[in-house]
Amino acid sequence: MAVSLALIIICGLFADYLFNKIKLPGLVGMLLVGILFGPFVFDIIQPELLTISGDLRMTALVIILLRAGLELKKDTLNRTGKTAAVMACFPAIVEGIAVTLLAPVFFEIDYLSAAILGAVLAAVSPAVVVHFMLGLIDRNRGAVKGIPSLILTSAAVNGVFVIVIFSILMDVAAGSGESLAWQALAIPESILMGLIVGAAAGFALFRLFQIYQPRATKMTLAVIAVAIMLKWLEEQIAGVVNMSALLSVMTMGFILLEKSEVNAHKISSKLAKFWVFAEILLFVLVGAQVNIWVAWEMGLLGAVLLFVALIARSAGTWLSLWGAGLEPKEKMFCVVSGLPKATVQAAIGALPLEMGIPGGEIILALAVLSIILTAPMGAMAISLTGDKWLSHDAPAKTLGASQ
Repeated sequence: MAVSLALIIICGLFADYLFNKIKLPGLVGMLLVGILFGPFVFDIIQPELLTISGDLRMTALVIILLRAGLELKKDTLNRTGKTAAVMACFPAIVEGIAVTLLAPVFFEIDYLSAAILGAVLAAVSPAVVVHFMLGLIDRNRGAVKGIPSLILTSAAVNGVFVIVIFSILMDVAAGSGESLAWQALAIPESILMGLIVGAAAGFALFRLFQIYQPRATKMTLAVIAVAIMLKWLEEQIAGVVNMSALLSVMTMGFILLEKSEVNAHKISSKLAKFWVFAEILLFVLVGAQVNIWVAWEMGLLGAVLLFVALIARSAGTWLSLWGAGLEPKEKMFCVVSGLPKATVQAAIGALPLEMGIPGGEIILALAVLSIILTAPMGAMAISLTGDKWLSHDAPAKTLGASQ
């Protein structure tokens, strides 16, 4: 396993350097390394590492969401909160409906399975999106209107919304017997509990840091550990209480920033160093989950369905920004930022097949194809348009500015 880790680090760093040299996002190179090293191509990564791949990817995702929370200023949230909520849900609904209606036309799949497929495809990748938004925040792009914060907040809530919808549809397919109205309550419950638990954790950490005044490295390790425990808590109370751990993690970072900007700055700086390693692990191991041969079976029809679904999503994103005070090019950037799919699709794409849902093979194949097509394409589109379409605003008194 140690050898596999070493190869991932060396090749991930080289891919990042090479792709940056040719003006492409480094994470695209890391995804490619993962696909090539994974069990479906050259099978270089040792099985022991793949066994704990889910935990490693989750830890890396926790680190980037913590960084996102530590960049969320209250005044920005006040300005963008409503728009972020609409942008998190409406484009996903539009995309999901489009897939539900079109998938049975393209493939041998019933409408319920098509709706499950729509839920799988409707999630934006928080790993890809948050990564780029943090870079834009550091460079003060779109800061006055809070566009990067708007997008990273909506991406986090989108994940909650889509996964709950996916769970409801899976229960219906399995014949759980619970009413749809009752199950739909899981969405606000998951968001509310995520906010409450995350805020409580943030306040508790703030008080502990106030009392014991640990060094920055110890504060950072404590924050990461608590964030991982929040994910564990979500799993333990599943079925009793719905809670979004990813939203809790971001909320915890937000509270730490609001209560002590000095400590938040120290933790954010340390997390940025952790992220150098975590980023390689996250994107290489996500790539290793991708079975390109399964995606190949979908062929041109699968690509056409995904293309139409993205058009529907783009229209939904544009409409959700109505009245947000954004210029056309800024709206287009928000549209582009909704394209990448990777993290959620890798996590839930195989579940319908494992549970024996009709059309599970098609759902898995299209989930994989969506990663292959949209993660690199979306990452490159965000990278190319962010600095061009978002204004370079004067640095405000923020964490990024104080560094």
